[in-house]
Amino acid sequence: MTHEIPPGLPGLPAPPPPGAAALPAGTYAGQVVLVTGGGSGLGKAIAAEFARLGADLVIAGRRAERLEAAQEELAAVPGAGRVTAAVCDIRDPERIAEVFDAAEAALGPPDVLVNNAAANFPCPAEDLSPNAWRAVVDITLTGTWFMTREFGRRHLAASAPGSIVNVGASYAWTGGPGFAHSAAAKAGVKNLVETLAVEWGPYGIRINGLVPGLFPHADMTEDIRAGLDRAASDAHAAHAAPDAPDALAALAARDAKDARQPALRVGAPRELGWAATFLASPYARFITGHTLVVDGANWQRRSLVSPEVVPVRAQLGRGPFSP
Repeated sequence: MTHEIPPGLPGLPAPPPPGAAALPAGTYAGQVVLVTGGGSGLGKAIAAEFARLGADLVIAGRRAERLEAAQEELAAVPGAGRVTAAVCDIRDPERIAEVFDAAEAALGPPDVLVNNAAANFPCPAEDLSPNAWRAVVDITLTGTWFMTREFGRRHLAASAPGSIVNVGASYAWTGGPGFAHSAAAKAGVKNLVETLAVEWGPYGIRINGLVPGLFPHADMTEDIRAGLDRAASDAHAAHAAPDAPDALAALAARDAKDARQPALRVGAPRELGWAATFLASPYARFITGHTLVVDGANWQRRSLVSPEVVPVRAQLGRGPFSP
């Protein structure tokens, strides 16, 4: 069933242009920021905004070639401090300690930790193997905890304040059909934010969460890209028929990703970076234990009439379950 959509809806305004900064120049001058998953995608976009504000950066990830390319790119950001890269599997506590040691030797102890690294793929819950479950939970939740623990212990021992930003997901609240492993892990990440904010607040350590909506970028995984392609195909079929009302034809002309957001646009990765730099900044020193959702209200969408239920297996094009 299609519905006529009033033409000319503006949606939320576009963000300021690339290169703009959300905070005063030099806000992070002399500070060291460690970003996991910082070699690509949204992690790199977050790192770029810290660099623009003068931070010295440590980007960590599992692929050396990506880290090398990102290190060169981030070092060229106007205002950036020093940039180093560290190959690290965040499931390995010993390697994490080595990364912190190396960062401290090269740049000084990290003042800010951004836990961005995660793993995910769509799968019906009944098809998840033990290894598939462990792979996602061990990176997304346990790896985040190992990084957070190392940061926290060092700051507690040094009696030094610090700030942590955990990148989460909205299905930590809502549940995530098709992503039981990731949704469970992200719910744990959100709970760490709320638990540790109370435990470590007396010692000057803040921890907040940051939930991204749809921020298309060059490093999106194939399963996410395939889902967007399906959405585009569905939108075209629903709204671009020869007898479609003018308003629906106009909707088909709009990017299908935009048309599925209350903002009538997707996010620009720099917008997530701006949110991260604010949460970790001196201007947010009374904000801790909070999770900020940056998605144009998409996770709060509700239809007046609930859509037809389509089982996850059908959505993913899988046949009947067979043990």
